Amino acid sequence: MFCDQTTVTFIAGSGGNGCVSFWREKFVAKGGPDGGDGGNGGSILLIADENVDTLSDFRTQKRFKADDGDTGKGKNQHGKAAEDLLLKVPVGTMIYDIESQRLFEDLKIPGQTYVVVQGGRGGKGNARFASSTLQAPKFAEIGEPGERREITMELKLIADVGLIGLPSAGKSTLIAAISNAKPKIADYPFTTLIPNLGFVDVGKVTGKKIKSSFLAADIPGLIEGAHQGKGLGDEFLKHVTRTKVLIHVIDVNEKDIVKSYETINAELKNYNKELTKKPQIIALNKSDTIDEETMEMLVKEIKKAAKKVKIFSISAVSGKGVKELILETYKVLQSVKKDQKNTSEEKIESYKIHKPHLKMSSKRFEVILVKQGSHQAGTKLFNIRGKAIERMVQMTNLHNEQALERVYLYIEKSGIAKELKAKGAQEGDQIQIINKILSFRE
Repeated sequence: MFCDQTTVTFIAGSGGNGCVSFWREKFVAKGGPDGGDGGNGGSILLIADENVDTLSDFRTQKRFKADDGDTGKGKNQHGKAAEDLLLKVPVGTMIYDIESQRLFEDLKIPGQTYVVVQGGRGGKGNARFASSTLQAPKFAEIGEPGERREITMELKLIADVGLIGLPSAGKSTLIAAISNAKPKIADYPFTTLIPNLGFVDVGKVTGKKIKSSFLAADIPGLIEGAHQGKGLGDEFLKHVTRTKVLIHVIDVNEKDIVKSYETINAELKNYNKELTKKPQIIALNKSDTIDEETMEMLVKEIKKAAKKVKIFSISAVSGKGVKELILETYKVLQSVKKDQKNTSEEKIESYKIHKPHLKMSSKRFEVILVKQGSHQAGTKLFNIRGKAIERMVQMTNLHNEQALERVYLYIEKSGIAKELKAKGAQEGDQIQIINKILSFRE
């Protein structure tokens, strides 16, 4: 089933815990700490793949989780890092934050990769904390939790040429005639319920010595009010936004071909004004079903409404005029690509990491007075925010006395304690870091 939008939860692997261990050997009275570090958790990456054309895999599976890193061991043995989870998505996949709907990434280039969630760092073993003043550390770090994010993925097909028009205009027949696409074709409206993609070999279709091809998309039939959701609605109008050239297919047997032309263009304008700026070529299809005199009259009529648009009389069934249409499409497409290349160069950004809880800010930490008093008279509650202190608390076993002392030492040396005092903190007041509550020490 074709799927172009879905919401998925991604969970990165947590880092493995560091190990608390001491060297034990015969005839050695006091062995030093030799606990190894935990392995890093696995990240989840999305990669744009040309061989994938739908998000259906993410419709059936709504939750993806990477493996956790292994725990460290004695004898300074580090835990094994977890493998990253690499998931393929179609080229043209856009990644949005589910709450703010802010666009995180647009995977519009084949091979472009995005780290959707980052794996947690493995905890340090007790061997890392040995010093001249602490020769036998009896604590190790807990592995950092992996990121968890719920995102919306939306697919906007990236095709060079889009075939637009009313239902039963013959778009599916045309794309089947010029490309390797095999769409469903029938003589009733809305036969095409999903966009059909096909590669057009320009040299093969036109009979010219042109070694070039382009990707064409048959956009399901639009009707008046499509931008408001009527018919197939605006569900597929978004796929037109990525195309460079539009072939407007019109059935010559329509009662009013000018109205048909204007209806589709009005829908494009109402959906997105930028769509009306795209180069458009008119293909008057099924020309073999009427006489030449009537055909000439229809061409004159459409020219009045589309003054600067090139018009071709074709028959997708017999092939009449199709070569000329594709040759003109190729020329226009080459011109558009040349203009786009001169204005901007697209670059592949690989392994773009989004890690909101570790984003740099102007301050290393922030102290906020949450409330003036609690169940104890005069006791204040302060909230401390900052990437370093939050990460330390996340990776510390606060029930271990030595590990807890390390947190308090950081609070003192980092300037957090000084800031707390400046805001009126006294001995016994509460400080909250993420979801942990500590007592303030002067």
